Amino acid sequence: QVLLVESGGGLVQAGDSLRLSCAASGGTFSRYTMGWFRQAPGKEREFVSRISWSDGGTVYAGSVKGRFTVSRDNAKNAMYLQMNSLKPEDTAVYYCAAGLAGAGSYRYWGQGTQVTVSS
Repeated sequence: QVLLVESGGGLVQAGDSLRLSCAASGGTFSRYTMGWFRQAPGKEREFVSRISWSDGGTVYAGSVKGRFTVSRDNAKNAMYLQMNSLKPEDTAVYYCAAGLAGAGSYRYWGQGTQVTVSS
């Protein structure tokens, strides 16, 4: 059973930085794509970024490109999201997700971590 646990959220001011972590267990992650999603109050969940566990290839949503950086540590089975120059519109619950590479969907989800950016 794959288990994903996010951490690192909090309350920060606009322009600050935060680093989210996703601890993964229970799977062979070399075959997975890992992703970050977020959901703001009253809005649908949206894609933020993803990384290939095997080759480290990354993709970003346009709204975070240049400010957020996704990375992974294969030895620790962990994924990270470094968020710089945070804006109030980045306020959301951030979720970690995992799915088999090429599957086109994410089967496993974490419980989420709240990020709040004040202006």
